[in-house]
Amino acid sequence: MTTTLRPTEPLQQQAGGARSRRFQVCVNSRPAGEIHIETSPALGPSVARVTGLRIDEPDRRRGRGTVAMLAAEEVARGWGCGQVELLIPAGADAALRLADSLGYTLRNRTMRKRLGEVPPELPPGSRVRPMTEEEFAAWQAAETVRYARQWASRGLSEADARAKSAADHAALLPDGLGTTGVWFGVLEHEGTRVGHLWLAPRDGETWIFDVETEAALRGRGHGRTLLLLAEARTIGRGEPTLMLNVFAGNTPAERLYESLGYETTRRTLYKPLL
Repeated sequence: MTTTLRPTEPLQQQAGGARSRRFQVCVNSRPAGEIHIETSPALGPSVARVTGLRIDEPDRRRGRGTVAMLAAEEVARGWGCGQVELLIPAGADAALRLADSLGYTLRNRTMRKRLGEVPPELPPGSRVRPMTEEEFAAWQAAETVRYARQWASRGLSEADARAKSAADHAALLPDGLGTTGVWFGVLEHEGTRVGHLWLAPRDGETWIFDVETEAALRGRGHGRTLLLLAEARTIGRGEPTLMLNVFAGNTPAERLYESLGYETTRRTLYKPLL
């Protein structure tokens, strides 16, 4: 039997190169499911995103999903994409197995913690203060470079990685330190700066966009204190959850988040198109 993709709509194209199209998954011309292919809203037209893959129950466990995904990769190649990404919600074990069998690599996890009602206290000797404009300027200069390098190491071209870093920071911090809803704090312990924290709203929830302990002072519990500070700030605003993203391979951070009760809500995987 032959599994193919049949378009169910015209190719959707937008300014800037964004594309999108929906397909039926067909077996010998018989509809057996559906799939949606688009260019990534976050990474631009050089990266395709496959969403909404569904195989009807009578055709499951027969390799239809595998062939549909391979066909979707061919569509992405035809669009000039050099990479495909998948967003897989927690609990979708079959989708994870399929992605693994096709050579996709975990890029990052989205995690959420449901908070209590009482803000945690900081350890003795620890205090927080607002980040100064001078500190923010130094942080932003270094962070835009570091963030671009993270994406370049995960398959984006150097040019695309730099463009993403610039675009993300411009969107999230249009007014710098004075951007509405944004909070930057500096953690000090016994008078010494030990780390910083960036909180901001997105999609109706509070997100940790950056949390970092000074390199020379890691391994002393300051990272945990910064996360407790994030919880205290969020609870103080009357919000019930706290969100963050963590790149794959950052094992100390992943272990810390899990130990504090963060749970994975979504995994993002990617695959270069050779």
